[in-house]
Amino acid sequence: MATLPLLLTPTELRGVTLKNRIVISPMCTYSAKDGIVNDWHLVHLGKMAQGGAGLVFTEAAAVKMDGRITHGDVGIWSDEHIAGLERIVSFIKSTGAAAAIQLAHAGRKASMQRPWHGNGPLDDSDRARGEDVWNIVAPSPIPLDQGWLKPHELTVNEIHDLQEHWRLAAQRAVRAGFDVLEIHSAHGYLGHEFLSPITNKRADQYGGDLTGRMRFTLELAETIRSVCPKDKPLFTRISSVDGMEGGWNIEDSVVLSRELKARGVDVIDCSSGGLMGSATAARVKRLPGFQVPFSERIRRDADIKTMAVGLILDGEQAEQILRSEQADLIAIGREALHNPNWALNAEAQLGCRGHFESWPEQYGWWLDKRQRSMQRQQKDQAAA
Repeated sequence: MATLPLLLTPTELRGVTLKNRIVISPMCTYSAKDGIVNDWHLVHLGKMAQGGAGLVFTEAAAVKMDGRITHGDVGIWSDEHIAGLERIVSFIKSTGAAAAIQLAHAGRKASMQRPWHGNGPLDDSDRARGEDVWNIVAPSPIPLDQGWLKPHELTVNEIHDLQEHWRLAAQRAVRAGFDVLEIHSAHGYLGHEFLSPITNKRADQYGGDLTGRMRFTLELAETIRSVCPKDKPLFTRISSVDGMEGGWNIEDSVVLSRELKARGVDVIDCSSGGLMGSATAARVKRLPGFQVPFSERIRRDADIKTMAVGLILDGEQAEQILRSEQADLIAIGREALHNPNWALNAEAQLGCRGHFESWPEQYGWWLDKRQRSMQRQQKDQAAA
């Protein structure tokens, strides 16, 4: 029997076994109301689960109402959010995939427009839709750019209060049945703002040198690990580099990742950029696999499992990343929006299974019949 490609080999993370190494990355769709998920989220995430991935992330879930990016963000700041999330988790698991949630706070990038309304500061057109601004917070009172809201600088007591909100959000995520929790400390949101010397100008224990700037994220990891069952893995997403002079760099990420591992984090989700502008604003040239070297460096030097993400386009590329020991998991984002069956197609591309046996049986038997019919037609044409 041929060796199964690494991409499709099951892997264990604490007490969770993923059927393969393919992960659907957290992707905001800005379609919730009052933070509560709806049928859009069920169908959207359900498609991803049916498409064969081993782990499916919901989009970022705000741990406080004022931590949303937009009025359409998913939330987990109250018990009212649990039922809808639980329904989604149940469906994801029914497909054989595991379910994950990213816990987040937007910091100074909160209170902004949905992308299709401009992706900028809320304005009169948004107010006409009933979407007004709210007060925002950050490590330092530095606005995102000219014309953006100036954030309130968090006091130490307010930081501790925020960490308590994360703790409660993690407990709700566990109650909703999620297999994996992730701390969002990337893309210019609150955790990243504490880490970067560009956005953190504090002079107290949460600022200054690298130790001080890491403190918020490390304490958060300790807090969430304390309420997360031992058999559930904990991920942390970081921006591996700011890509800006004087900013957070890969050496800082290695140090942070070592400290996160010591506090019970199991996987580092290696993204980059986003400190200025939108979450996807990259300061690193976008080429296929452009963030994979960050994953490789952190995996090697911090001795921790990593997840690679960013322009990973097909199964062969993903398999090579794993074979080269550059990552342990492969996260797929916009490629999965274009093709929700990315994982199932990767199986076919890597030649390990045939006759649509891994597809949902409601689809597979039809597609197998279709393929056989097409093969007969091709055979008849060749004989004519």
